[in-house]
Amino acid sequence: MTTTAPVRPASADTAPPRRRWLRFEGRLLAPGILLLAPLSLLPFVFIVAMSLSRVHLLGGVRFDFAGLTNWVRVFTDPDIGLAWVRSLVYFVLTVGIEMLLGVVFALCLWRLLRGRNTVLSLLLLPMFVAPVFVGLLGRFLTDSTFGLYAWVLRHLGIETDVLGSQGTAFAAVVLMDVWEWTPLITMIALAGLSSVPLAIREAAALDGTSGWQLLRYVVLPSISSVLLVALLIRSMDAIRYFDIIWVTTNGGPADATKIVPVRLYEVAFRFFDLGYAAAIGLLMLVVSIVIARAFVRLLDQKGLAR
Repeated sequence: MTTTAPVRPASADTAPPRRRWLRFEGRLLAPGILLLAPLSLLPFVFIVAMSLSRVHLLGGVRFDFAGLTNWVRVFTDPDIGLAWVRSLVYFVLTVGIEMLLGVVFALCLWRLLRGRNTVLSLLLLPMFVAPVFVGLLGRFLTDSTFGLYAWVLRHLGIETDVLGSQGTAFAAVVLMDVWEWTPLITMIALAGLSSVPLAIREAAALDGTSGWQLLRYVVLPSISSVLLVALLIRSMDAIRYFDIIWVTTNGGPADATKIVPVRLYEVAFRFFDLGYAAAIGLLMLVVSIVIARAFVRLLDQKGLAR
């Protein structure tokens, strides 16, 4: 009669190497998680409490429970609704133009054989300028009295105050954003183009593909994942963009450039309606999470989210 030895659970010493590494990594991250979790969760809980209250500042900070009043205002306030529409238009224009120009510039640099590093260094300069200085520079260049762009427009027969008209003011802040952040898309796209295998391009050339066909069916599909990452990075920043608009127009003229972050700042620090501002901020957070999850799902389909 044979007996079977009891099966003992695997100890830490006999566990697979990957599992042991994950346990070791978890121990290393535990102190940081324990420190950062309260720093992240407590402000979030505080903001949620603010969004459900009327916040009084006179005589000390005091919360009066208001239920869903602030949240009802968020979804019924016509000013917030218009701000979301402007934010959507601003988001589509800035991110769309930056992605298009960034890919075009990256393709040009990819084909450049001499002086590529010099040209790339000059192209990346706007990205390292603080957005506040970009706004100040744009405001001075478009000034109707001494601005360079205003002078050029006058000589072209266009007599207008760039930041004083609704349409031109919106176009101006969009172009300032594009000028600053197109280099980021160019750098990311160029990194993706540098990884396109030369053998694939040579094989496509031997098959008689034209330049446009090579770009459409070989190059762009090869860097689609990289472009998706670039789109995610810019989208997360464009949703909450504030600096340039506040420095140049303060949301004007006639609220033409008052997107949601500008409206949030105005509600919180001009009208001191902190409960309502907290509800607006949480709604922006939800929208950001939804957009991020959509991009992560796309990355996961391409096998890049692991």
